[in-house]
Amino acid sequence: MSRRIVVIAMGIGVLTLLGLSPGMLPPVHAAQFEIRLGHSDPPDIYTSRKAAGSTVFKNIVENETGGAVKVNLYPAGQLGGEREVAEAVKLGSVQIGMLSGPFSGFCREAQVFDIPYLFPSHLVAYRTLEGPFGKELAEECLKKTGMRILTYAQVGFRNFTNSARVIRNPADVKGLKFRVMENPVYMNLVRSMGGAPTPIPWPETYTALQQKVVDGQENPISAIKFAKLYEVQKYMTLDGHTFGVSFMLINEKFFQSLPKEYQTIVKRAALTSAVSENGIDNLDSAIGIQFLKDKGMEIYTPTAGEKAQFRAAAQPAVIAYLEQQIGRTWIDKVMRAVKDAEAALER
Repeated sequence: MSRRIVVIAMGIGVLTLLGLSPGMLPPVHAAQFEIRLGHSDPPDIYTSRKAAGSTVFKNIVENETGGAVKVNLYPAGQLGGEREVAEAVKLGSVQIGMLSGPFSGFCREAQVFDIPYLFPSHLVAYRTLEGPFGKELAEECLKKTGMRILTYAQVGFRNFTNSARVIRNPADVKGLKFRVMENPVYMNLVRSMGGAPTPIPWPETYTALQQKVVDGQENPISAIKFAKLYEVQKYMTLDGHTFGVSFMLINEKFFQSLPKEYQTIVKRAALTSAVSENGIDNLDSAIGIQFLKDKGMEIYTPTAGEKAQFRAAAQPAVIAYLEQQIGRTWIDKVMRAVKDAEAALER
């Protein structure tokens, strides 16, 4: 079955679960409210997480409000980069934005998601984000930014690739140069294992790897596949050092201007959009591993003992940095939430 058919089937399933069929849609009314929704991903709903999620969100909101709330989508950075979109949502000129990393620049407490080896699995991450901790963080960020987190979605686990050797444990990182984002967390992560972090803009990464300016980089499987890094990287280690989190944000003043019934619809639509985003990413990652193997990459999965070595090497340095930025309270809260999620899933 092709990827496109699988995703279409997933979409039909979502609509069926929502009870939306041509004969069951609410009556159409003139739009009373208009939402501009911006994100930076490509517009193809079959390959782009945010395109799929935003399309699901748009259809649910417009259908369930009978057209009283209209959602206009602006993909591919039409409203600016992620930081610009967040600024616009904060100001209210854009009602909803979907973004990831830059949000921690507005709500520093969100940096806790960058703690290395925080989440041992997708399920633990979901339970942590959807549980009391995720709600408490959303309330804190709302107070600080005037932006409500409607939902969290995944960007995916980030993994190391390189052209020099198989990385089985932190000692194998020593001496290698890694392209990283210009972010102190990721620079501390690589440095803690003896590697040399080198900030390089994403558009220049392929060339830097090709010309051996750096030996490796770290990204989710989907990004490695999309950027064709398999052409310039031989080895990948599925260490999953960080779990990327995406945020759907709505301007709080606009949200409060909606009738209560429309607020409920918007929140429910956002939760369903996150399911779509996560599904696209999980499918892409599962297919991507075999795709990268077929392209000649050697992929290594660390043992539980090796993962523990990575965690022991990387966490202290990053936590020490974050403690300087946000204090210890939120670090302890997320660590407890992860342990609670693990325990709940084991029952």
